[in-house]
Amino acid sequence: MPHPLDSLMYFTMPAEHHLSSGFPGFDPSIPLPVQLSAPDEGFKPDHLTAEMILAGILTVLAYDIDNAHIEYYRTLIRAVHPEIRTEMTEAAILKIHNGDFDLAEEIFLSLKGLDPEDRVTTLNLALLYDERADSLRTSGLDEDAEAYDNLAFEYYRASMTADPPIPDAFFNAGYFYLKQKNFRKARECLESYLELEDGTSETAKIRKERASSVIETIASRKLDDDLFKTAYDNIIMGNEEEALEKIRLFMESHTGVWNAWFLLGWALRRLERWEDGRAAFMKALELYNAALAESVEPDSSGGLTDICNELSICLMELGELDESRRFLLAALEQEPENTKIISNLGMVSLRAGNTAEAAGFFKTVLEMDPNDLLAREMLQRTEG
Repeated sequence: MPHPLDSLMYFTMPAEHHLSSGFPGFDPSIPLPVQLSAPDEGFKPDHLTAEMILAGILTVLAYDIDNAHIEYYRTLIRAVHPEIRTEMTEAAILKIHNGDFDLAEEIFLSLKGLDPEDRVTTLNLALLYDERADSLRTSGLDEDAEAYDNLAFEYYRASMTADPPIPDAFFNAGYFYLKQKNFRKARECLESYLELEDGTSETAKIRKERASSVIETIASRKLDDDLFKTAYDNIIMGNEEEALEKIRLFMESHTGVWNAWFLLGWALRRLERWEDGRAAFMKALELYNAALAESVEPDSSGGLTDICNELSICLMELGELDESRRFLLAALEQEPENTKIISNLGMVSLRAGNTAEAAGFFKTVLEMDPNDLLAREMLQRTEG
């Protein structure tokens, strides 16, 4: 794939050019980057527009931050569009909602190039990479998701260095760490959020309640214990046997924590110990439902979806296809657009010999995410 900078050419525009008056502070001695819609066709000076120049400057800001004329380009674009940060941020957020992560990233990178010290844009990039990682993970692209997790981590960390501090940076970073099962960092970030947030809006009130609830859950279940974190890290790194040892040590004094039973089941499932994995996930489900009934588990935590999905895999491997489907449908009810769940429903149908139904599930996944390689491969099998 060609790099965005490959679509640029530089044009030294004379002072008398009809477009020069539209750029306050214009310097005819400095070449301007021009965005070509069709680079193979070359540059046609008669077709030059202000939009092509502005697009070229934004591309430089996004991908060529060490350009010798970067400060000049920043001055030009600020003079032409003084509200560019607000306008482009709104455009990028809309692109994220529409699933156009590439264009949203380019917009935010341009804004970061415009003002490298703008920690709000840094936070927006963190949120973008965080959401993109989630999207990739639900499509089964775990390695790609991990790469975006790493980017999100770096941008969250940078956004939390803002002066004055940005409370939302700590709130969102807390939930990022929560998904990473780094409960200690999650707790620290959410505690910092509560210290910093002095807003009285309805959103601020809801977020403070949620942060307090998560902190209490982490503390009451000792989820920030080193054994729990080490067990999780070992599973991620493929050291399931070591993870089993750590999680069992943790469970010696914390037998009623559903998260621990989930970790146990996850390690067992990866070791293909299907029967043991099923038992662990059933216990996790029992404890999760008990916590939910006592209102000590937020119903938006995603725990139910994860438990049901992992449990269904064990049941499928044990040949209990009806039960596997039942738990997948329960997970789908929680997250109707989770393509991983829909894909697993296709796998169950395939195991049951219902290739037409399986193909329907895989087609649905591809309609939602055309880049889902597993669904595409499985669909080809059903059609083969």
